[in-house]
Amino acid sequence: MTSSPAALAPIPDFYAIVPAGGAGTRLWPLSRQSAPKFLHDLTGAGQTLLQATFARLAPLAASCVLVTGEKHVAACRQQLPQLGDADVLAEPSPRDSMAAIGLAAAVLQQRHGDVIVGSFAADQIINSKRAFEATVREAVAAAREGYVVTIGIAASRPSVAFGYVQSGAPLGVADAPTALHAVGFTEKPDAATARAYVASGDYRWNAGMFITRTSVLLGHLAEQRPALHAGLIEIAAAWDTPARSEVMARVWPGLERIAIDHAIAEPVAAAGGVAVVPGTFAWDDIGDFNSLAGLLPAIDERGNKVVGDPAACSGGVGDVIRIEAGGTVVVPNSGRVISLLGVDDLVVVDTPDALLITTRARAQQLKDVVDAVRESGFEELL
Repeated sequence: MTSSPAALAPIPDFYAIVPAGGAGTRLWPLSRQSAPKFLHDLTGAGQTLLQATFARLAPLAASCVLVTGEKHVAACRQQLPQLGDADVLAEPSPRDSMAAIGLAAAVLQQRHGDVIVGSFAADQIINSKRAFEATVREAVAAAREGYVVTIGIAASRPSVAFGYVQSGAPLGVADAPTALHAVGFTEKPDAATARAYVASGDYRWNAGMFITRTSVLLGHLAEQRPALHAGLIEIAAAWDTPARSEVMARVWPGLERIAIDHAIAEPVAAAGGVAVVPGTFAWDDIGDFNSLAGLLPAIDERGNKVVGDPAACSGGVGDVIRIEAGGTVVVPNSGRVISLLGVDDLVVVDTPDALLITTRARAQQLKDVVDAVRESGFEELL
């Protein structure tokens, strides 16, 4: 079945914001501050996560704006040569998601007036562009009614690695038939709570995608975090002028460091101003190597998986040799041959200057290793 012309057209007055930040510490030493996970093709798709994000959004939006750290601008431009100067907002230092998204929203409002914006992180995997497009179109319709809208992902398992959004009664917006009122948010519950959430059917994973009018977002920010709002408005007013560098250097370092979930989503949901549109597509933010393993094809009958070119490991010959080993995730990124003998369910990441060996069950604890590396004085490895 072919899509209708309306479904193929960009959404009027809709602008996509792509925050590309963080270091992906739970994918260390493959992902690092100098080359975070969004710059990698982790699943062998032929595109980096950043490139795939822009490919999903470009058909929907009037334009896509990237917000990233100054040190990542060159790499992002290399991967996305279509970006113009106005499409990249560079942060001199990380101030968390509220500052990044708020800056982009304020700049877009300065340029285009009160428009719809949607924030979509650069490091997520989504399996169906058509289902994603339909969900975003519903979210935009709900946002036109004055809501902050989030996209809730059907929880395939009771994960403790994701946040959850609780849904309530139908929103009652004609062009957003599946949209629901959002009751509230919970950040990474314990295992028992996660099981209860999934069993209830009222909770979905919070994927951190937010769609709303710029006036609504900035209005809530002015009410909830007035100092942060004032700083972002001052920067935005100077952004497309010669005063940008001076104002950014003076104002940005003093901005509050807070996530949009805590600054806007949670308090506004409590006041009834947040809606959730259920996403019907598979989604993952690749939070660790065990999560990544679920997205990779097995290279043999024992379920071993390789980040990179599986053809290099066919028949047990090549970068990775396996003998009576199963369920292991291997990143052969140093040029050395990796041999596995009689081991199961490991994560082995071999880079030219750092080697990681852990179990898939401990993959969520990798941040502890990164902290230990830093405390040991090996900052250059991060």
